[in-house]
Amino acid sequence: MKILSVNVSLPKTVEYKGREVRTGIYKEPVEGRGRVMLRRLNLDGDGQGDLTVHGGVDKAAYAYSIENYAYWQRELGRADLPYGQFGENFTVEGMTDDVIRIGDVFDVGNAKVEVSQPRAPCYKLAMKMEMPEFLKLFLASRRTGFYFRVLEEGNVGAGDEFELVERDPPPQPLSVDEVVRLTYFERGDLEASRAALRVRALSPGWCSAIGENLEKAGAGVDRPQIDDDCSSGKSAS
Repeated sequence: MKILSVNVSLPKTVEYKGREVRTGIYKEPVEGRGRVMLRRLNLDGDGQGDLTVHGGVDKAAYAYSIENYAYWQRELGRADLPYGQFGENFTVEGMTDDVIRIGDVFDVGNAKVEVSQPRAPCYKLAMKMEMPEFLKLFLASRRTGFYFRVLEEGNVGAGDEFELVERDPPPQPLSVDEVVRLTYFERGDLEASRAALRVRALSPGWCSAIGENLEKAGAGVDRPQIDDDCSSGKSAS
């Protein structure tokens, strides 16, 4: 498991469907094997266009696997998918959505990170792909990639390997794609949804979405307790 490319971009304004959009999705690889400081909220040289829905401690850096690139190249018949195409900060190898677990803690470079949640795509990804229908395809694939919260700040760069240093024991850990499945596609799986809410590292936003599903199913969920449980992950330093 390693970083193939570190990608950053400061927000810029582009035109989309007749209006101006402020976005940081147009990531570009850091040249060569240069190292970048990964901080509590983002990488140096990186930024988000709308901080009301992007960024924050639970979404400090976004990772997407090269294996997913291969899938989209086949599905879309496109070869024009350079590193950073999906707006990721880290293009990674060997870290697919079915393998990585919420709460996994890794040493990378001289930083320490924890997997906090999948990615919920917004229209800006469709804009970047120049495919209005891409959001549905992306979500249905359950190849969403995942976010890190930063436990220890440090420098990272292409070629750095991820060393798994902590994983919660069964039955708690859920893979990234399992969280997407429960949130969007199999909301009636109440037992697994309740188990998801006990995953201490899952970000509050995703806990809230799963909790809402349980409420709608009449599962009698105590929402304040959900929020307390789900915000009790490790503190970022």
